[in-house]
Amino acid sequence: MNIELCSEAREFGWQVRRALQAAGGDELVRRSEGEPGLRRTLIASVLGELGAWELEPLRDAAELEAAAALCRSAGYWALPYPVAERLARPVGLGVDGLVVVSGREPAAPVADLDLRWGAVTLDGALGCASVRQVDSSPRESVFVAQLDVHPIDGKGLSHWGDSGQAGTTHLALGLVLPCWTLLGMLDRAIDLARTHVMTREQFGRPLAQFQSVQFQLTDAEVERRGVEMLARYALWRIDTGSDAAVDDALALRLAALEAADIVFRVAHQLHGALGFCDESALSWLSRYSRPIRRLPLGRSAAEDLLTRSIDRAGLAGLYSDPTGV
Repeated sequence: MNIELCSEAREFGWQVRRALQAAGGDELVRRSEGEPGLRRTLIASVLGELGAWELEPLRDAAELEAAAALCRSAGYWALPYPVAERLARPVGLGVDGLVVVSGREPAAPVADLDLRWGAVTLDGALGCASVRQVDSSPRESVFVAQLDVHPIDGKGLSHWGDSGQAGTTHLALGLVLPCWTLLGMLDRAIDLARTHVMTREQFGRPLAQFQSVQFQLTDAEVERRGVEMLARYALWRIDTGSDAAVDDALALRLAALEAADIVFRVAHQLHGALGFCDESALSWLSRYSRPIRRLPLGRSAAEDLLTRSIDRAGLAGLYSDPTGV
């Protein structure tokens, strides 16, 4: 097993981050709230020029890893665009993206985009989704829109063979890729916190020299690093076609949500009131992480679903007994 991203994927992710920085960086999310059309033009075009929409993550390991690196770079700049959802699209279904939905009122951050959406439920059922009109402003909605989901008949899935297996595979992918986006946000939150404590002084010395600050940043970094390793493992499980890929995706989501609570709490504590002001990039980063952290299911719901899924067997791992004894 090799859970390290290949060098091509890492280089691709780095180039995406640089391209987004050149296109505006932090200004992309700020401008998009006032000009939602930028998401359909500038952001989609920049990613398209990089070949993002040509990726098929389930075709081979290299494209799967490149998709993960792309999502991570998009998260680093809190890109207000459903990159993970577009990359998770089922090839041949005639849609531009795929969202994971749950509950009686499914929703996703896909407002104000002229795209066709597929949907997959938490039990692996595939369908088509239509986006409802959003009445509130982007600042209030964070581009989240309610969805109407309609099941796809057997004829529509005939070219996939085993539609149940297809739905399960895309469910795992639809859960894992947004976690890579959230990982990119955690990368940026720690970078912002580190820069802040290095430049701000208290009692005549930088905040970074205080032991309590060092402890807080260490705790946050440990959480972020743990999510990174789990994200690589979950990606590898999808590539191997494991039947337990959904369980690993749920475990990753739960770990990512727990880590996000800690990382953003530490970053906000170190920034103080400044971290909640629009002048701070942390404020925008934190706000645009909310759709990923709440949809399709939050921390408690993810924990409950994972617990019921693995039951008494637990999660399979590198050293699991294949006999089940």
